Amino acid sequence: MKYLSSALLALQFLTRIPVKFSEYPDQKSQGESLLFYPLIGLLIGLMLSVVALLLQNAPALLSAAILLALWVLITGALHLDGLADSCDAWIGGHGDKQRTLDIMQDPASGPIAVVMVLCTLLLKFTAMVAILQQQQYWLLMVAPLVARSLLPLLLLLTPYVRKKGIGAIMVANAPKNAVFISCAGGLLLALMLGSMTVILVAAIGLIGLRSLMIKRLDGLTGDTAGASLELVEMLTIVMLVIS
Repeated sequence: MKYLSSALLALQFLTRIPVKFSEYPDQKSQGESLLFYPLIGLLIGLMLSVVALLLQNAPALLSAAILLALWVLITGALHLDGLADSCDAWIGGHGDKQRTLDIMQDPASGPIAVVMVLCTLLLKFTAMVAILQQQQYWLLMVAPLVARSLLPLLLLLTPYVRKKGIGAIMVANAPKNAVFISCAGGLLLALMLGSMTVILVAAIGLIGLRSLMIKRLDGLTGDTAGASLELVEMLTIVMLVIS
């Protein structure tokens, strides 16, 4: 019961699964919610795998479309929105930090954002088709698990640009050593389900994205964190198929 509010907060923050609190968790519990990011990733992956198993007699293309829609619905497109905002800002910011940050706060999405989101979803879709055709349903657990096991590491090891943001509060109050152990456990499980190559490529991809954030913004924002999660998920599921 000690960590229940933290676990529910992680569920609320990473998904659109309804969560209600009689009293909103304090800052300590917000920090501890990072412990449960890998668990939420595993939960999302399990839901995808179970639905894929139930749809095993349906055409692979139809099943993949249903699974992709479910994946987006579970997360409420929260991180896709971050990807769209980050792409718009990166192109429109012209290398300027403040202009990039200002564009991220604009709710409108330009053509670059739309194209990037479509490409990301298309790559996820085609990778899922391949996984379903091979009937390797357990592999659908890997991408959500890897992405949400790496995300806390990105948050803890990268300066937060907006000092008053929710992410900044979480990081400031996170039990860092425990979070590192939790993330290591998530990645170990992902390794057992997938392969070392997949984990390494995902980690290298995240390091590259972090480098871009540091160069342009001197840190990260909620949008760039969401964009990183989406891109790492996409990279992971693609690598599961081609590695």
